[in-house]
Amino acid sequence: MTNDQLLQILQSQGLLSEEVTTKLKREAFVANKSAEDLIHERRLVDDEKIAQAKSQALKIPYQKVNLATISGKLLELIPEETVRNYGIVPLEERDNLLVAGMMNPDDSKAQEALKFIARRAHMNLGIYVISYEDWQQVLRKYSPYKTGVEAAVKSLNLKSDSARLVSIEEGAARGEDAPIIKIVADTLREAVQANASDVHIEPQQNYLRIRVRTGGDLHEIAQLPAELAQPVVSRVKVMSNLRIDETRIPQDGRFRTKIFDREIDFRVSTFPTPLGEKVAIRILDPKTGLKTLDDLGLVGKNLATVKSEIEKPFGLVLISGPTGSGKSTTLYALLQLLNKEDVNIVSLEDPVEYFVAGVNQSQVRPEINYDFASGLREILRQDPDVIMVGEIRDNETAGLAIHAALTGHIVLSTIHTNDAVGVIPRLIDMKVEPFLVPEAVNLMLAQRLVPILCPDCKKADQAPSGLEAAITKSLNEIPKEFRGSYAPPYQIYHAPGCPKCKGRGSVGRIALFEVLHMTKELGEIVTTSPTIKKLNEEALRQGMITLRADGVLKALQGIVSLEEVIRETAE
Repeated sequence: MTNDQLLQILQSQGLLSEEVTTKLKREAFVANKSAEDLIHERRLVDDEKIAQAKSQALKIPYQKVNLATISGKLLELIPEETVRNYGIVPLEERDNLLVAGMMNPDDSKAQEALKFIARRAHMNLGIYVISYEDWQQVLRKYSPYKTGVEAAVKSLNLKSDSARLVSIEEGAARGEDAPIIKIVADTLREAVQANASDVHIEPQQNYLRIRVRTGGDLHEIAQLPAELAQPVVSRVKVMSNLRIDETRIPQDGRFRTKIFDREIDFRVSTFPTPLGEKVAIRILDPKTGLKTLDDLGLVGKNLATVKSEIEKPFGLVLISGPTGSGKSTTLYALLQLLNKEDVNIVSLEDPVEYFVAGVNQSQVRPEINYDFASGLREILRQDPDVIMVGEIRDNETAGLAIHAALTGHIVLSTIHTNDAVGVIPRLIDMKVEPFLVPEAVNLMLAQRLVPILCPDCKKADQAPSGLEAAITKSLNEIPKEFRGSYAPPYQIYHAPGCPKCKGRGSVGRIALFEVLHMTKELGEIVTTSPTIKKLNEEALRQGMITLRADGVLKALQGIVSLEEVIRETAE
């Protein structure tokens, strides 16, 4: 199937606009890449919908892959190299029939490879169309993490003397660095497969602990011999272009590598401890980190308000919340919404987390006096339409952001406050004149992250009386048209854990949102007597859905746990 055919089908189904289709055709030609690859990279269309479009065009049925049915014996029928090179996977073996999934069933080379495998095994062949995501999931089953790491550790023939120190130079001289390289590579691969956000490599008294952060929580995935601490850390430092001989002070670096056929950035931070250097690696995977507004958890009134305000020709949009609440992810989602060919977007970030095609991104470097304030002054000379500033931290940056918003620019940034209403007094505290705030600020968001309940093991329970009162209070604050038809006794959900979620009871996280937009009435309060009480009263009069209320709605829908909502939105 050609680029044009696939794009035409996706456009006809309303999955791509005419403008985006034209842009993809041109970029695919210039970059000598397939349009499908560009769509995957930018998450423009769901993988499953692309596969279904191919199925419709090629008249070959689509099949969702069930990983639980793919055994090690089945994987042996098609070698990993063939799976990787031709985008094909074994799905089932029955009655002398090999059922295979293909990403591109019209690829003649992939067809020949499958036919050869079937002939060699004296089997007939059945074909389904599968999605890119499912192909990736099966491919990962060929390289299990623990088996690879255990084999690498065993090949080192370590002595039991835990006090023996192994230097990276000594290992390299004897050609023993290959197992260390494999341990690090397999660890990164396992973390990416688990959709982890961070990897922690931590020297302990008697062993080296490796943990990954998934769903907001840290989970230990390996305990390695203590002798491996220095070689493993040194390997990461080599990859990050950090000084191996400097272990007394923290160092920061980053590297990019290809895992599961996609390029992923890793941000590395080392930290000296008495037992050796600890390493924290932030995984910047565009596939999991770049999301749409719908993916984030913005729904209903909140989503409509954000989309309406972001379409205004100028003004300031501020996102608030504590560290780790997903503010940067929301900023990137807004950037992608605004990212069009006729718009010049310039960003100042600390650091640049994800590279977004079409956005001019710059990393601030305070050590050479290139900070948010000085960078913002320079950005205004770059003829921007949209400016993204990673964070408003000081009075000077706040003043410059307000000035940019007042002079015809859309400005996106983050700020540290507890809720959306708190953005206004925070700006005034940063010496922004109150009369400028209503003119410059369009939208204020606050957010928190809570775990998503595992859909396979979650169960409904009746809310106890204490929680029932909290639910009723929150629902009464929501405008009638958005509160739904919930009535006591309320059903809330809990997930005890199952093999699908690895016993955690959760699969990823979703944001709770509070969205406040500037109105004439709110502006009058800001310019006269902006007390927190008056601001909150006006916000609720507008029909603003609070963080707690948004969480209660998501809990009643079975998306999150009500207890988690209450914990994250303590009043």
